[in-house]
Formats: sequence, C-alpha cells, structure tokens
Amino acid sequence: MSTRTTVLWVPDWPVVAAAAVERTPVHVPAVVHDGRRLTAVSELARGQGVRRGMRRRQAQGVCPELVLLPADDARDVRLFEPVAAAAETVVAGIEVARAGLLLLPASGASRYHGSEEALAELLVAAVGEATGHECAVGTADGLLAAVLAARTGSVVPAGGSPAFLAPRGVGELVHATVSDDVAAAVADLVDLWHRLGLRTLGQIAALPRTDVHARFGPLGVWAHTLACGRDERPPARRRPEADLEVSAPLDPPVDRVDTATFAGRRLAEQLHDLLVQRAVACGRLQIAARTDDGEELVRTWRTDLGGWGGLTPARITDRIRWQLEGWLTGAAVEAARERSRLTGGRDRRRPRGPHDDDLLEVPDPDLLGEEPHPVTLVHLTVTALDVAPAGAEQGRLWGGPSGGDLRAHRALDRVQGIVGLDGVLQATLQGGRDVRDQVHLRPWGEQSAPGRPLDRPWPGRLPDPAPATVPPVPEPVDVLDARGAPVGVDSRCRLTAAPATVRWRPHGDPVRAVVGWAGPWLLTQRWWVAGAAPRAHLQVTLDDRQALLLAGTPDGWVCEATYD
Repeated sequence: MSTRTTVLWVPDWPVVAAAAVERTPVHVPAVVHDGRRLTAVSELARGQGVRRGMRRRQAQGVCPELVLLPADDARDVRLFEPVAAAAETVVAGIEVARAGLLLLPASGASRYHGSEEALAELLVAAVGEATGHECAVGTADGLLAAVLAARTGSVVPAGGSPAFLAPRGVGELVHATVSDDVAAAVADLVDLWHRLGLRTLGQIAALPRTDVHARFGPLGVWAHTLACGRDERPPARRRPEADLEVSAPLDPPVDRVDTATFAGRRLAEQLHDLLVQRAVACGRLQIAARTDDGEELVRTWRTDLGGWGGLTPARITDRIRWQLEGWLTGAAVEAARERSRLTGGRDRRRPRGPHDDDLLEVPDPDLLGEEPHPVTLVHLTVTALDVAPAGAEQGRLWGGPSGGDLRAHRALDRVQGIVGLDGVLQATLQGGRDVRDQVHLRPWGEQSAPGRPLDRPWPGRLPDPAPATVPPVPEPVDVLDARGAPVGVDSRCRLTAAPATVRWRPHGDPVRAVVGWAGPWLLTQRWWVAGAAPRAHLQVTLDDRQALLLAGTPDGWVCEATYD
C-alpha cells in the first residue's frame, strides 16, 4: 500500500520550542539535552561541529559559546499545537506524527488547491503568518519518501519514490521514527546492516520480504516496507471541529430522577439547537454529573444513525434519563467512591505520575463500613463528541438501518443504563496469536481501541480461516496414532506420529477417526513467566466432517475451537 502523502516539517523543533520558552537569541548556537546526551541541535551549532548524540562536555569543547536547553516533550507538543492549527486552516484533516512533523493525505488537498506545489506554498505561508516559524513541505508516495522530500522541500513524482529512495543510505530510516526508543532500535538495525554490507535503501528493498521478516523481525519488515516506498497505513486524519458542550448547575441539588431529567431536557434542547445552528452532527454523547461530595460521574453514549433525524432532543433526553436512573440508584456512585478509597483520594482524571503507585493505600476499614447515603447531584453536563459536518457519515451499502436495528440499539442502551457500563459487552477483533487472544470485549457503545492492534504482523499467529466456535473452556482430548499410542511433539516441533484418532475425555464419547490434518504450529508466549510452556496447534478433520483446532501442551491435548 502506498499513499500520496504530504509532510510538513519544522527543522530542529525541540530547539525552536526550548529557545522560545527560554528567550534564547536566534543568532546563538543552541542544543537540547536530556542530562546525558544532546537530543536536538540547531543549524548554527551543527555548523560549529556539534552533532546529536554527543555528550554535553564534548559539545561544549567543540563550541564553547553553546547554549544548553533542557529537554521537555510536553513543552514541545504544547508549543507545536499552533503550527498544527495553522496547517488545518489549509487542510481539514492532519496527523501529528511527532512534535515538528505533520502528515496529511495529499490527493484530495492538492486537487482542491490546484496542485501539490500550490498546496506546499499555502502551508508554508499559513504557518509563517500564524506562528512566525519557518517550515518545509514535501510530497511523495509513502511515508519515508515524503519525510525525506520535506527535508529538501521537493515533490517526488507519482510512482517515483522507489527510485528516489534507492541511492540513499539506510541511516535515513531514523527520520521516519516517532519516538526516541524506536529511533535507538532503528540505529542498532542500521549498524547491523552496515556490518552486513547493506548500505543503501535500494539494497534493502531488493531483499525478499519473507527473508527480511525471518532474519530481522517486525522492525526489519517496517524498514523494508518504507524502503520500498510503501506505507503500513495511510495518515490518520484528525477533525478540527471542536466538541460542543452544554452544562447547568443544579440549584438546589437534586436526588430524584424526574427532577434531574427536567434539567437534562433543557440541556438536550440547547445541545440540539447548537448542532443545527452549526450544521454538524455528533457520533457520541458524553453525560457527566458531579455529586455534592465531589464525585465525578462520566458516561459516553453512542448516538443513533442518521444525523439529526436519529439524534432528536427527545432521544438525547432519553439517554440522560436512563443514565440518571443508573447513577441515582447509588451503584455507580458507590463504585466510584470505592475507586477513590483504593487510590487514596487521587483524582482519576489527572495523568498518572512516576510515583503514583506509591500512593496506593489499603482502604480504611471505617470507610468501608459506612452505610451508603442518598446520591445528590449538583451539576450536569452534556457534550457532543466526534463532531463532524452533517451528512458526512457514510451510509450502509444496502441502505440505512431498519427500525428493528434502531429499536435493538435503544434496548441495549436502556439495559446498559440499568445494569451499568460493563453489564452489556460487544466483541471485536484485536491482534493476537491464540484464538482467545484475538477477541476484545468492550462495553456497548464505547469506541475504545483494542489493547493489541490488529494490523501488526503477530508472528506465530494461527493461519486463516478463523474458527467458528470457541468454547468457554477448552475440552480435554486424547490424540492417538494408528497403534493407539499418544501423539506428542518432539524437540524439533514435529509430531511424533501421524494422528489417527481423537478421543474426548472423559471417555464417554465415541472415538473419531482423523481423515486429514495440518500443522503443528508452535506458539511460545510469555517465556519469562514461571511455568510457561510452548503450545503446538494442530488442525484436524474427522470422519463426521467436523474440523477441530487442537492445542498440545505438556499436560496433554485440548480442543480449542471448531470450524464450520
């Protein structure tokens, strides 16, 4: 996959941001250091022979007038936001790869502004006028080619990225990294390639992808993909539309659902009027309430499909009422109080610090023995999230949702408002190697990303197709050869004999003959955990046309899943 990508790059951004905060003159050579080594170097300092990665004393020996500035990732990101906002005045959606580097799909934006050269001129002008910073813009097929094109302010013709990258050194890969940890890993890989005689990106691209994966792992595949002028994924756009929020204090405080719903109805009407006035719709609703003792209760609801027609004031009010019913029963509030006790009163919305684990305290027995008191709300807020222009949502291929679909969604929302956030779950796919690892359960309506990305290589993952049925608990079985002896897996990951029959334990079920089998696939995970052992997966077809996925462990074989 290769996406036409435009990159906006502000050279030496950590130095620029630090110099702006420390009010360092622009004519003075400056560097950013983390206490041990230099992490960013200005152009003037490079002209004096200072290089990134030097120790502080070595750099001061090369350039005595050097100004040392402290590293601060939060500062770099915070000060880069005006640059991103300025770019969004030209293009509606961008991706911040790291502080100082922006990505955006070039095809639509270049057509709208006339050409890729015109797009680059507009971006440079917008950033310069809004922030005063100089930037460079480049366009090419693929991430790495676009980043390198931005460093020279050039446009690589469509289809020309492989030729553009081929003569460049493998060290250029570090410019496509987004964190210091990845940059260090890429530097180690580049050093290994140099010792193997691989010096250019063209030589890396000429290697077979499977061989690169087998020898250098996922990082090598990533580097090979970029060296070929391709992308793992297109740039992810962010929408510049702000979330809409309406709120109201509840004075006097309320502890009844009908009274709180009356206030919620007014907020629903105000929010709907704002959506109509701005010609936008929202994908999610966030309902937040504050109790008289300072507890913050927050719940996010997915909206109905169909823009304004699916999100009327009455339906917003329904969601508020359902949520208030769940909160005012006391169950949700008691859970929040329990979390507060276990964290020593720490605000759950505050970002965790490096020593937050030290704040974990044993709950006070006196507090745990308190009787729950009535819940009283003092403030109510409703926020429209995922705001986008009305009509921008994409309909289904075969028409819109039916009335039954909407009724089912509303019924699930109603049940979830009663039983709580984790009472209604939906299953989605995630990355993993085992059949159970690939299932991610999340609360109904939540848009949270799975814990393990689905688009990673996942070496050792079971081949497609996926099993149709996975029992809650694996069923123990015996796998026997033609002589009735148990089948095992030797040290070379090969079966000790061809499987002939499968017998369920306890031995009440009939023995089934094996008419076909494939594998085994060895899976080793969490080798650092005591007692962890490799597992061998085996696919078998029985004489009754049933297909099974079996897993072999030191304790024997189990049936993990069945195929249709």
